[in-house]
Amino acid sequence: MKTKKIILFGVWSLLFSIGFAQKNLPSSYTLEACISIAMENNLDLKSSGLTTKSATINYKQSLNELLPNLNMDYNLGLNNGRSIDPFTNSYSNQELTFSNLGINLNMTIFNGFRILNSIKQNWFNMEAAKMELEAAKQNLTLNVIIGYIQILNSRDLVELSKSRLKTTEGQLKRLEVNYKEEVGNPVDYTNMQGQYASEQVAIINAENNFKSAVLDFTSLLNLEANSKNNFENISGLIESEKYLFSANDVYHDALQHLATFKSTQSRIDAANSGIKAARANYFPEVSLFGQLNTNYSSLAETFTETSTSISETGDFVTIDNQDYPVLQNESQFISDKINYDSQFNNNLNTVVGISVSVPLFNGFRAKNIVKLQKIELEETELEFKRTKLLFKQSIEQTYNNMESAFNRYQILLDQVVAFKESYRINEVRFNNGVSNIIDYITSKNNMDSAQLNLNQAKYEYLLHVKILDFYRGI
Repeated sequence: MKTKKIILFGVWSLLFSIGFAQKNLPSSYTLEACISIAMENNLDLKSSGLTTKSATINYKQSLNELLPNLNMDYNLGLNNGRSIDPFTNSYSNQELTFSNLGINLNMTIFNGFRILNSIKQNWFNMEAAKMELEAAKQNLTLNVIIGYIQILNSRDLVELSKSRLKTTEGQLKRLEVNYKEEVGNPVDYTNMQGQYASEQVAIINAENNFKSAVLDFTSLLNLEANSKNNFENISGLIESEKYLFSANDVYHDALQHLATFKSTQSRIDAANSGIKAARANYFPEVSLFGQLNTNYSSLAETFTETSTSISETGDFVTIDNQDYPVLQNESQFISDKINYDSQFNNNLNTVVGISVSVPLFNGFRAKNIVKLQKIELEETELEFKRTKLLFKQSIEQTYNNMESAFNRYQILLDQVVAFKESYRINEVRFNNGVSNIIDYITSKNNMDSAQLNLNQAKYEYLLHVKILDFYRGI
């Protein structure tokens, strides 16, 4: 009994460890790893993948329209009362069992190239769906990069806020001693308490922003949020030289590389093919058809002669005033039911022909279908122009923001150096009782604000560089 308990405990331990290992997420993430996870888990991307599969099936089905249609009909039934015997085609008032089989073949030879143009249309739609899936992957990659950068920025702000608090905490302890010993101005201690409380609130806000960034990011990756996970830094956050490419360079590269433009162009090609397919309604349709039919009737019989006999007909022939009866030979028959297989084999008939359907008047339906397809083409072309315009404006705005962030970063570098020196001087003066608390807090806040602004400019520049690289197809 004890051995069984040990074995059972071992099995449960193994299952628990396996289950825990499956749910355990990595404790450290890189940007590349996050992009891979998003490609695998993102629900919107999976939905785009299903749309692509549907478009592929539609294209394959349009190819199958070139194949002939082959159908088979089979019936078996019981009839009571007056009906037509399918074997003799005569009226019958008996109960009969009937059955028939028909095989029909129909193949379109010509229909104004509707099928061929539909195949082209569905092929372009399939290519557009593939490009839209690729565009969804590109947009997801960009969103992951943006979310990742926001996490790094929020995390740095938390660290900067904690660093500010640590410095203030040291001053607060020093002033607390003076306050208790009634040395110096007691207002210095209370002002520092207020400063300390303000920086505690700043930490709470920064940590909340970090948690929100992680929550949004993990939702994008379809993972459970965990602010304890570590996100590794991105190397080369900001370069010493400004971005090398102009806004026009980025726009021209985007036209060549972004899947969004390729998908829209495929939609335009599909709309053109749709117009050609709609025009097929103006042309005759020529088809080949063939049929193979047979039937069965339970009343069908065969008769076999078994013997003959002589009988009077009831008529007389007079010869020399003498009446002689007219005799006739009568054959005796026996009937046999014709079996199911024999009737199906004996009753076979085939039909082969050609069918021509000429559209003469259909309430202008064909004309209106063509007009609707042309409107769809115009809408697609307008959408393409609108997309290019929106991208061009977005690229120019992103480029301007990148330039602004780069220039602010360069200026803020000097500002941080200046305010750090100012803070160092005021800290020494304040600790020696030469300067007052107001000058000290002012210089400290100036230095902290400059560092926060520098960090913000650094990540803002990185963000816009990544967006521009995305537009260039990188």
